[in-house]
Amino acid sequence: MGGPVGDSPRSGLTSDRSPPGDGAAAGQDSEPGKLSLAQATALVVGNIVGTGVFLLPASLSAYGTVSLLAMVLVTVGAVALAVVFGRLGARIPSAGGPYAYARDAFGEFTGFWTAWSFWLTAWIGNAAIVVVWVNYVNYFLHWDSAGGQIAIALVGLWLPALINLSGVRNIGTFALVTTVLKFIPLVFVGVVGLFFVQSANFGPFNATGGNWAAALSTAGALALFIYSGVESGTIVAEKVRDPRRNIGRASVYGVLICAAMYLLSTVAVFGTVPYERLPHSTAPFADAINNMFGGGVGGGIMAACAIVSGVGALSGWIMLVAEMPLAAARDGMFPKAFTRETRRGAPWIGIVVGTALTTAAMLYNYLGTDTGFDAILLIATFTTVIPYFFSACAQLYWLVTGARRIQGARLGRDLAVCAVAILFAFWMTYGAGKDAIFIGFLMLLVGVPVYIWVKSRRGEYGPRETTPTTD
Repeated sequence: MGGPVGDSPRSGLTSDRSPPGDGAAAGQDSEPGKLSLAQATALVVGNIVGTGVFLLPASLSAYGTVSLLAMVLVTVGAVALAVVFGRLGARIPSAGGPYAYARDAFGEFTGFWTAWSFWLTAWIGNAAIVVVWVNYVNYFLHWDSAGGQIAIALVGLWLPALINLSGVRNIGTFALVTTVLKFIPLVFVGVVGLFFVQSANFGPFNATGGNWAAALSTAGALALFIYSGVESGTIVAEKVRDPRRNIGRASVYGVLICAAMYLLSTVAVFGTVPYERLPHSTAPFADAINNMFGGGVGGGIMAACAIVSGVGALSGWIMLVAEMPLAAARDGMFPKAFTRETRRGAPWIGIVVGTALTTAAMLYNYLGTDTGFDAILLIATFTTVIPYFFSACAQLYWLVTGARRIQGARLGRDLAVCAVAILFAFWMTYGAGKDAIFIGFLMLLVGVPVYIWVKSRRGEYGPRETTPTTD
Protein backbone atom coordinates (compact mmCIF):
# COMPACT_ATOMS: atom_id res chain seq x y z
CA MET A 1 0.00 0.00 0.00
CA GLY A 2 1.33 3.40 -1.00
CA GLY A 3 1.42 6.60 0.97
CA PRO A 4 -0.10 9.98 0.14
CA VAL A 5 -0.08 10.69 -3.55
CA GLY A 6 -0.59 14.43 -3.71
CA ASP A 7 2.06 14.92 -6.39
CA SER A 8 1.87 11.55 -8.08
CA PRO A 9 1.70 12.02 -11.84
CA ARG A 10 -0.23 8.79 -12.27
CA SER A 11 -2.95 9.67 -9.83
CA GLY A 12 -3.84 12.97 -11.39
CA LEU A 13 -4.39 14.50 -7.96
CA THR A 14 -3.46 18.11 -7.50
CA SER A 15 -0.81 19.20 -5.04
CA ASP A 16 -1.84 21.20 -1.99
CA ARG A 17 0.43 23.99 -3.17
CA SER A 18 -1.35 24.50 -6.49
CA PRO A 19 -2.56 28.09 -6.59
CA PRO A 20 -6.33 28.44 -6.74
CA GLY A 21 -7.69 30.16 -9.77
CA ASP A 22 -4.67 29.55 -11.98
CA GLY A 23 -4.78 30.07 -15.71
CA ALA A 24 -5.81 26.53 -16.55
CA ALA A 25 -8.69 26.61 -14.15
CA ALA A 26 -9.81 29.98 -15.39
CA GLY A 27 -9.76 28.73 -18.94
CA GLN A 28 -12.12 25.93 -18.06
CA ASP A 29 -14.87 28.40 -17.27
CA SER A 30 -15.71 28.74 -20.95
CA GLU A 31 -14.85 25.20 -21.97
CA PRO A 32 -17.77 23.66 -23.89
CA GLY A 33 -19.24 20.32 -22.90
CA LYS A 34 -18.72 20.84 -19.16
CA LEU A 35 -21.21 21.52 -16.38
CA SER A 36 -21.79 25.16 -15.49
CA LEU A 37 -22.26 26.29 -11.88
CA ALA A 38 -26.03 26.20 -12.34
CA GLN A 39 -25.92 22.71 -13.84
CA ALA A 40 -23.54 21.42 -11.14
CA THR A 41 -25.80 22.86 -8.45
CA ALA A 42 -28.81 21.26 -10.16
CA LEU A 43 -26.95 17.93 -10.19
CA VAL A 44 -26.33 18.18 -6.43
CA VAL A 45 -29.94 19.20 -5.75
CA GLY A 46 -31.32 16.58 -8.11
CA ASN A 47 -29.32 13.81 -6.44
CA ILE A 48 -30.27 14.92 -2.93
CA VAL A 49 -33.96 15.39 -3.74
CA GLY A 50 -35.15 12.03 -4.96
CA THR A 51 -38.50 10.41 -4.27
CA GLY A 52 -38.03 10.09 -0.50
CA VAL A 53 -38.96 13.71 0.20
CA PHE A 54 -42.52 13.00 -0.93
CA LEU A 55 -42.99 10.56 1.98
CA LEU A 56 -40.70 12.21 4.54
CA PRO A 57 -43.30 14.20 6.54
CA ALA A 58 -45.41 11.09 7.16
CA SER A 59 -42.39 9.15 8.43
CA LEU A 60 -41.21 11.95 10.71
CA SER A 61 -44.63 12.77 12.15
CA ALA A 62 -44.73 9.44 13.99
CA TYR A 63 -42.08 10.85 16.36
CA GLY A 64 -43.78 14.18 16.96
CA THR A 65 -42.60 17.71 16.34
CA VAL A 66 -39.23 16.79 17.85
CA SER A 67 -38.48 15.56 14.34
CA LEU A 68 -38.38 19.20 13.18
CA LEU A 69 -35.53 19.79 15.62
CA ALA A 70 -33.87 16.63 14.27
CA MET A 71 -34.10 18.04 10.74
CA VAL A 72 -32.39 21.25 11.85
CA LEU A 73 -29.54 19.32 13.46
CA VAL A 74 -29.13 17.09 10.41
CA THR A 75 -29.11 20.16 8.19
CA VAL A 76 -26.23 21.62 10.21
CA GLY A 77 -24.28 18.40 9.66
CA ALA A 78 -25.06 18.37 5.93
CA VAL A 79 -23.91 21.97 5.53
CA ALA A 80 -20.69 21.13 7.38
CA LEU A 81 -20.09 18.26 4.96
CA ALA A 82 -20.79 20.53 1.99
CA VAL A 83 -18.24 23.07 3.26
CA VAL A 84 -15.67 20.29 3.78
CA PHE A 85 -16.28 18.99 0.27
CA GLY A 86 -15.92 22.51 -1.06
CA ARG A 87 -12.55 22.96 0.65
CA LEU A 88 -11.33 19.58 -0.56
CA GLY A 89 -12.67 20.15 -4.07
CA ALA A 90 -10.81 23.46 -4.35
CA ARG A 91 -7.57 21.86 -3.19
CA ILE A 92 -7.91 18.59 -5.13
CA PRO A 93 -10.17 19.25 -8.15
CA SER A 94 -9.98 15.65 -9.36
CA ALA A 95 -12.69 13.23 -10.42
CA GLY A 96 -13.78 10.75 -7.77
CA GLY A 97 -14.37 13.21 -4.95
CA PRO A 98 -14.21 11.29 -1.64
CA TYR A 99 -12.04 8.61 -3.26
CA ALA A 100 -9.47 11.19 -4.37
CA TYR A 101 -9.44 12.90 -0.98
CA ALA A 102 -9.01 9.67 1.01
CA ARG A 103 -6.26 8.45 -1.31
CA ASP A 104 -4.39 11.73 -1.14
CA ALA A 105 -4.42 11.78 2.67
CA PHE A 106 -4.21 8.12 3.71
CA GLY A 107 -2.89 6.13 0.78
CA GLU A 108 -4.27 4.02 -2.00
CA PHE A 109 -5.93 1.25 0.02
CA THR A 110 -8.04 3.73 1.97
CA GLY A 111 -8.86 5.41 -1.32
CA PHE A 112 -9.89 2.08 -2.82
CA TRP A 113 -12.07 1.23 0.16
CA THR A 114 -13.76 4.61 -0.06
CA ALA A 115 -14.44 4.12 -3.77
CA TRP A 116 -15.71 0.59 -3.16
CA SER A 117 -18.03 1.77 -0.39
CA PHE A 118 -19.47 4.60 -2.47
CA TRP A 119 -19.96 2.30 -5.45
CA LEU A 120 -21.96 -0.13 -3.28
CA THR A 121 -24.04 2.74 -1.94
CA ALA A 122 -24.77 4.20 -5.35
CA TRP A 123 -26.11 1.20 -7.21
CA ILE A 124 -28.04 -0.17 -4.22
CA GLY A 125 -29.50 3.28 -3.55
CA ASN A 126 -30.66 3.53 -7.16
CA ALA A 127 -32.75 0.42 -6.59
CA ALA A 128 -34.45 2.17 -3.68
CA ILE A 129 -35.21 5.22 -5.80
CA VAL A 130 -36.70 3.21 -8.64
CA VAL A 131 -38.90 1.10 -6.32
CA VAL A 132 -40.49 4.23 -4.85
CA TRP A 133 -40.70 5.72 -8.35
CA VAL A 134 -42.70 2.70 -9.55
CA ASN A 135 -45.28 3.32 -6.82
CA TYR A 136 -45.91 6.85 -8.11
CA VAL A 137 -46.09 5.72 -11.75
CA ASN A 138 -48.68 3.18 -10.67
CA TYR A 139 -50.84 6.02 -9.38
CA PHE A 140 -51.77 6.40 -13.07
CA LEU A 141 -51.12 2.93 -14.58
CA HIS A 142 -52.20 0.55 -11.78
CA TRP A 143 -49.85 -2.22 -12.97
CA ASP A 144 -49.89 -3.97 -9.62
CA SER A 145 -48.52 -7.36 -10.62
CA ALA A 146 -44.84 -8.14 -10.06
CA GLY A 147 -44.30 -8.38 -13.81
CA GLY A 148 -45.92 -5.01 -14.44
CA GLN A 149 -43.92 -3.32 -11.70
CA ILE A 150 -40.67 -4.82 -13.02
CA ALA A 151 -41.48 -3.54 -16.51
CA ILE A 152 -42.02 -0.01 -15.18
CA ALA A 153 -38.82 -0.21 -13.13
CA LEU A 154 -36.79 -1.30 -16.15
CA VAL A 155 -37.94 1.80 -18.02
CA GLY A 156 -37.15 3.96 -15.01
CA LEU A 157 -33.61 2.57 -14.80
CA TRP A 158 -32.53 2.24 -18.41
CA LEU A 159 -34.00 5.47 -19.77
CA PRO A 160 -31.73 7.57 -17.47
CA ALA A 161 -28.87 5.21 -18.38
CA LEU A 162 -29.40 6.05 -22.06
CA ILE A 163 -29.42 9.75 -21.21
CA ASN A 164 -26.06 9.30 -19.49
CA LEU A 165 -24.68 7.42 -22.48
CA SER A 166 -25.62 10.36 -24.71
CA GLY A 167 -23.04 12.65 -23.08
CA VAL A 168 -22.41 15.03 -20.19
CA ARG A 169 -24.05 18.05 -21.84
CA ASN A 170 -27.40 16.24 -22.01
CA ILE A 171 -27.01 15.12 -18.39
CA GLY A 172 -26.50 18.70 -17.21
CA THR A 173 -29.46 20.02 -19.18
CA PHE A 174 -31.69 17.17 -18.00
CA ALA A 175 -30.64 17.69 -14.36
CA LEU A 176 -31.41 21.41 -14.61
CA VAL A 177 -34.84 20.89 -16.20
CA THR A 178 -35.97 18.11 -13.83
CA THR A 179 -34.76 20.05 -10.78
CA VAL A 180 -36.81 23.09 -11.77
CA LEU A 181 -39.90 21.00 -12.53
CA LYS A 182 -39.88 19.12 -9.23
CA PHE A 183 -39.12 22.22 -7.19
CA ILE A 184 -42.16 24.18 -8.33
CA PRO A 185 -44.79 22.12 -6.45
CA LEU A 186 -42.58 21.49 -3.41
CA VAL A 187 -41.84 25.18 -3.00
CA PHE A 188 -45.52 25.90 -3.59
CA VAL A 189 -46.52 23.65 -0.68
CA GLY A 190 -43.70 25.01 1.49
CA VAL A 191 -44.56 28.68 0.91
CA VAL A 192 -48.30 28.82 0.20
CA GLY A 193 -48.98 26.05 2.72
CA LEU A 194 -47.69 28.24 5.54
CA PHE A 195 -50.79 30.44 5.13
CA PHE A 196 -53.03 27.40 5.79
CA VAL A 197 -51.19 26.09 8.84
CA GLN A 198 -53.33 25.42 11.92
CA SER A 199 -51.65 24.86 15.27
CA ALA A 200 -54.19 22.16 16.18
CA ASN A 201 -52.80 19.94 13.41
CA PHE A 202 -49.36 19.66 15.02
CA GLY A 203 -48.91 16.62 17.21
CA PRO A 204 -47.11 16.38 20.56
CA PHE A 205 -43.44 17.25 20.86
CA ASN A 206 -42.58 13.61 21.60
CA ALA A 207 -45.13 11.18 20.19
CA THR A 208 -43.23 8.02 21.16
CA GLY A 209 -44.06 8.12 24.84
CA GLY A 210 -40.43 7.44 25.74
CA ASN A 211 -37.35 9.57 26.24
CA TRP A 212 -37.41 12.62 23.97
CA ALA A 213 -33.66 12.36 23.29
CA ALA A 214 -34.17 8.83 21.96
CA ALA A 215 -37.02 10.08 19.76
CA LEU A 216 -34.75 12.86 18.50
CA SER A 217 -32.05 10.36 17.54
CA THR A 218 -34.47 8.03 15.79
CA ALA A 219 -36.10 10.87 13.86
CA GLY A 220 -32.65 12.15 13.02
CA ALA A 221 -31.69 8.74 11.65
CA LEU A 222 -34.62 8.99 9.22
CA ALA A 223 -33.78 12.57 8.31
CA LEU A 224 -30.17 11.62 7.61
CA PHE A 225 -31.19 9.84 4.43
CA ILE A 226 -32.51 12.96 2.74
CA TYR A 227 -29.09 14.59 2.29
CA SER A 228 -27.38 11.69 0.58
CA GLY A 229 -25.84 13.13 -2.58
CA VAL A 230 -24.14 16.18 -1.06
CA GLU A 231 -20.87 14.88 -2.54
CA SER A 232 -22.20 14.70 -6.11
CA GLY A 233 -20.32 17.74 -7.42
CA THR A 234 -16.96 16.47 -6.18
CA ILE A 235 -17.26 13.12 -7.94
CA VAL A 236 -17.71 14.70 -11.37
CA ALA A 237 -15.10 17.42 -10.73
CA GLU A 238 -13.38 16.94 -14.08
CA LYS A 239 -16.69 17.56 -15.85
CA VAL A 240 -17.34 20.86 -14.00
CA ARG A 241 -16.14 24.21 -15.31
CA ASP A 242 -13.58 25.88 -13.05
CA PRO A 243 -13.83 23.10 -10.42
CA ARG A 244 -11.66 24.89 -7.85
CA ARG A 245 -14.29 27.58 -7.56
CA ASN A 246 -17.54 25.91 -8.54
CA ILE A 247 -17.44 22.57 -6.68
CA GLY A 248 -17.64 24.19 -3.26
CA ARG A 249 -20.24 26.70 -4.37
CA ALA A 250 -22.41 24.02 -5.99
CA SER A 251 -22.19 21.79 -2.90
CA VAL A 252 -23.11 24.50 -0.41
CA TYR A 253 -25.77 26.09 -2.64
CA GLY A 254 -27.31 22.69 -3.28
CA VAL A 255 -27.55 21.78 0.41
CA LEU A 256 -28.93 25.19 1.40
CA ILE A 257 -31.57 25.06 -1.34
CA CYS A 258 -32.63 21.57 -0.26
CA ALA A 259 -32.58 22.51 3.42
CA ALA A 260 -34.89 25.48 2.87
CA MET A 261 -37.29 23.36 0.84
CA TYR A 262 -37.24 20.43 3.27
CA LEU A 263 -37.87 22.53 6.37
CA LEU A 264 -40.55 24.78 4.86
CA SER A 265 -42.47 21.97 3.19
CA THR A 266 -42.32 19.67 6.24
CA VAL A 267 -43.63 22.41 8.55
CA ALA A 268 -46.40 23.18 6.02
CA VAL A 269 -47.47 19.54 5.78
CA PHE A 270 -47.35 19.13 9.56
CA GLY A 271 -49.61 22.16 9.92
CA THR A 272 -52.13 21.35 7.18
CA VAL A 273 -52.67 17.60 7.68
CA PRO A 274 -54.11 16.54 11.06
CA TYR A 275 -51.65 14.64 13.22
CA GLU A 276 -54.04 11.69 13.57
CA ARG A 277 -53.91 11.12 9.78
CA LEU A 278 -50.40 12.15 8.81
CA PRO A 279 -48.38 9.13 10.08
CA HIS A 280 -50.63 6.83 8.02
CA SER A 281 -50.58 8.91 4.83
CA THR A 282 -49.08 7.39 1.68
CA ALA A 283 -49.05 10.77 -0.08
CA PRO A 284 -48.61 13.52 2.53
CA PHE A 285 -48.02 16.33 0.03
CA ALA A 286 -51.12 15.36 -1.90
CA ASP A 287 -53.12 15.35 1.33
CA ALA A 288 -51.74 18.79 2.17
CA ILE A 289 -52.84 20.23 -1.20
CA ASN A 290 -56.27 18.63 -0.87
CA ASN A 291 -56.70 20.10 2.63
CA MET A 292 -55.59 23.52 1.42
CA PHE A 293 -57.87 23.76 -1.63
CA GLY A 294 -60.25 20.82 -1.45
CA GLY A 295 -60.86 18.27 -4.18
CA GLY A 296 -58.74 15.35 -5.28
CA VAL A 297 -56.32 16.91 -7.78
CA GLY A 298 -53.44 16.95 -5.28
CA GLY A 299 -52.66 13.26 -5.64
CA GLY A 300 -52.19 13.42 -9.40
CA ILE A 301 -50.08 16.58 -9.25
CA MET A 302 -47.75 15.23 -6.59
CA ALA A 303 -47.48 11.82 -8.25
CA ALA A 304 -46.38 13.55 -11.46
CA CYS A 305 -43.84 15.59 -9.50
CA ALA A 306 -42.49 12.47 -7.82
CA ILE A 307 -42.11 10.80 -11.23
CA VAL A 308 -40.09 13.74 -12.56
CA SER A 309 -38.06 13.88 -9.37
CA GLY A 310 -37.25 10.18 -9.50
CA VAL A 311 -36.10 10.24 -13.13
CA GLY A 312 -33.89 13.24 -12.44
CA ALA A 313 -32.36 11.61 -9.34
CA LEU A 314 -31.77 8.33 -11.17
CA SER A 315 -30.04 10.14 -14.03
CA GLY A 316 -27.68 11.90 -11.64
CA TRP A 317 -26.93 8.83 -9.54
CA ILE A 318 -26.29 6.63 -12.57
CA MET A 319 -23.70 9.21 -13.55
CA LEU A 320 -22.06 8.88 -10.12
CA VAL A 321 -22.18 5.06 -10.27
CA ALA A 322 -19.95 5.30 -13.36
CA GLU A 323 -17.75 8.26 -12.40
CA MET A 324 -16.43 6.86 -9.11
CA PRO A 325 -15.02 3.60 -10.57
CA LEU A 326 -13.79 5.58 -13.61
CA ALA A 327 -11.63 7.78 -11.37
CA ALA A 328 -10.40 4.79 -9.38
CA ALA A 329 -9.68 2.74 -12.52
CA ARG A 330 -7.54 5.54 -13.94
CA ASP A 331 -5.38 5.23 -10.83
CA GLY A 332 -5.25 1.44 -11.15
CA MET A 333 -7.56 0.87 -8.19
CA PHE A 334 -10.50 -0.60 -10.15
CA PRO A 335 -10.47 -2.91 -13.20
CA LYS A 336 -9.18 -1.08 -16.27
CA ALA A 337 -12.42 -1.77 -18.20
CA PHE A 338 -14.13 1.01 -16.21
CA THR A 339 -11.97 3.60 -18.02
CA ARG A 340 -13.63 2.94 -21.38
CA GLU A 341 -15.63 5.92 -22.62
CA THR A 342 -17.75 6.74 -25.64
CA ARG A 343 -16.73 9.44 -28.11
CA ARG A 344 -18.90 11.84 -26.10
CA GLY A 345 -16.99 11.12 -22.91
CA ALA A 346 -19.58 8.81 -21.28
CA PRO A 347 -18.00 5.98 -19.18
CA TRP A 348 -20.19 3.34 -20.74
CA ILE A 349 -18.81 0.32 -18.90
CA GLY A 350 -19.54 1.91 -15.53
CA ILE A 351 -23.00 3.02 -16.65
CA VAL A 352 -23.98 -0.41 -18.00
CA VAL A 353 -22.47 -2.45 -15.14
CA GLY A 354 -23.88 -0.14 -12.46
CA THR A 355 -27.36 -0.14 -13.99
CA ALA A 356 -27.25 -3.94 -14.40
CA LEU A 357 -26.41 -4.37 -10.69
CA THR A 358 -29.20 -1.97 -9.77
CA THR A 359 -31.54 -4.03 -11.95
CA ALA A 360 -30.54 -7.16 -10.02
CA ALA A 361 -31.25 -5.45 -6.68
CA MET A 362 -34.59 -4.25 -8.04
CA LEU A 363 -35.52 -7.77 -9.16
CA TYR A 364 -34.65 -9.09 -5.70
CA ASN A 365 -37.10 -6.59 -4.23
CA TYR A 366 -39.97 -7.78 -6.41
CA LEU A 367 -39.13 -11.49 -6.53
CA GLY A 368 -37.41 -12.03 -3.16
CA THR A 369 -38.62 -11.71 0.43
CA ASP A 370 -40.64 -8.80 1.74
CA THR A 371 -38.03 -7.73 4.29
CA GLY A 372 -34.76 -8.56 2.54
CA PHE A 373 -34.58 -5.39 0.51
CA ASP A 374 -35.28 -3.16 3.52
CA ALA A 375 -32.23 -4.66 5.20
CA ILE A 376 -30.11 -3.95 2.12
CA LEU A 377 -31.17 -0.31 2.18
CA LEU A 378 -29.95 0.05 5.76
CA ILE A 379 -26.65 -1.48 4.70
CA ALA A 380 -26.43 1.16 1.97
CA THR A 381 -26.93 3.79 4.64
CA PHE A 382 -23.89 2.48 6.48
CA THR A 383 -21.75 2.35 3.34
CA THR A 384 -22.62 6.01 2.75
CA VAL A 385 -20.84 6.90 5.98
CA ILE A 386 -17.44 5.61 4.83
CA PRO A 387 -16.83 8.23 2.09
CA TYR A 388 -18.19 11.01 4.32
CA PHE A 389 -16.06 10.00 7.29
CA PHE A 390 -12.79 9.66 5.38
CA SER A 391 -13.39 12.90 3.48
CA ALA A 392 -13.87 14.84 6.70
CA CYS A 393 -10.82 13.12 8.21
CA ALA A 394 -8.77 13.95 5.09
CA GLN A 395 -9.52 17.63 5.61
CA LEU A 396 -8.71 17.32 9.32
CA TYR A 397 -5.44 15.54 8.48
CA TRP A 398 -4.43 18.39 6.18
CA LEU A 399 -5.30 21.02 8.77
CA VAL A 400 -3.41 19.53 11.71
CA THR A 401 -0.27 18.27 9.93
CA GLY A 402 0.98 21.75 9.12
CA ALA A 403 0.18 21.65 5.42
CA ARG A 404 -1.99 24.69 5.83
CA ARG A 405 -0.32 28.05 6.39
CA ILE A 406 -3.46 29.92 7.44
CA GLN A 407 -3.64 30.46 11.19
CA GLY A 408 -5.91 32.06 13.74
CA ALA A 409 -9.67 32.36 13.49
CA ARG A 410 -9.91 30.92 9.99
CA LEU A 411 -8.05 27.78 11.01
CA GLY A 412 -10.27 27.44 14.08
CA ARG A 413 -13.37 27.78 11.93
CA ASP A 414 -12.26 25.05 9.53
CA LEU A 415 -11.38 22.74 12.42
CA ALA A 416 -14.83 23.30 13.93
CA VAL A 417 -16.51 22.50 10.61
CA CYS A 418 -14.45 19.29 10.36
CA ALA A 419 -15.49 18.27 13.86
CA VAL A 420 -19.17 18.76 13.04
CA ALA A 421 -18.83 16.74 9.82
CA ILE A 422 -17.09 13.86 11.62
CA LEU A 423 -19.72 13.78 14.38
CA PHE A 424 -22.39 13.83 11.68
CA ALA A 425 -20.81 10.73 10.10
CA PHE A 426 -20.84 8.97 13.47
CA TRP A 427 -24.52 9.83 13.89
CA MET A 428 -25.27 8.36 10.48
CA THR A 429 -23.54 5.16 11.54
CA TYR A 430 -25.63 4.99 14.71
CA GLY A 431 -28.80 5.51 12.69
CA ALA A 432 -28.02 2.57 10.39
CA GLY A 433 -28.22 0.10 13.29
CA LYS A 434 -25.89 -2.67 14.43
CA ASP A 435 -27.18 -5.31 11.99
CA ALA A 436 -26.58 -3.06 8.99
CA ILE A 437 -23.13 -2.13 10.28
CA PHE A 438 -22.17 -5.79 10.65
CA ILE A 439 -23.38 -6.87 7.20
CA GLY A 440 -22.13 -3.67 5.58
CA PHE A 441 -18.67 -4.23 7.00
CA LEU A 442 -18.67 -7.74 5.54
CA MET A 443 -19.52 -6.24 2.14
CA LEU A 444 -16.60 -3.85 2.52
CA LEU A 445 -14.31 -6.80 3.26
CA VAL A 446 -15.35 -8.39 -0.04
CA GLY A 447 -13.57 -5.50 -1.73
CA VAL A 448 -10.19 -6.54 -0.29
CA PRO A 449 -9.74 -9.53 -2.65
CA VAL A 450 -10.75 -7.24 -5.52
CA TYR A 451 -8.02 -4.81 -4.48
CA ILE A 452 -5.48 -7.64 -4.37
CA TRP A 453 -6.56 -8.86 -7.81
CA VAL A 454 -6.23 -5.39 -9.32
CA LYS A 455 -2.79 -4.96 -7.74
CA SER A 456 -1.67 -8.31 -9.09
CA ARG A 457 -2.84 -7.35 -12.59
CA ARG A 458 -0.55 -4.34 -12.31
CA GLY A 459 2.33 -6.63 -11.46
CA GLU A 460 2.82 -5.20 -8.01
CA TYR A 461 2.36 -8.51 -6.19
CA GLY A 462 4.12 -11.76 -6.92
CA PRO A 463 7.38 -13.63 -6.31
CA ARG A 464 10.37 -11.45 -5.66
CA GLU A 465 13.96 -12.45 -6.00
CA THR A 466 16.00 -12.37 -2.81
CA THR A 467 19.72 -12.40 -2.34
CA PRO A 468 20.92 -15.24 -0.07
CA THR A 469 22.74 -14.09 3.00
CA THR A 470 25.39 -15.84 5.00
CA ASP A 471 26.01 -15.70 8.67
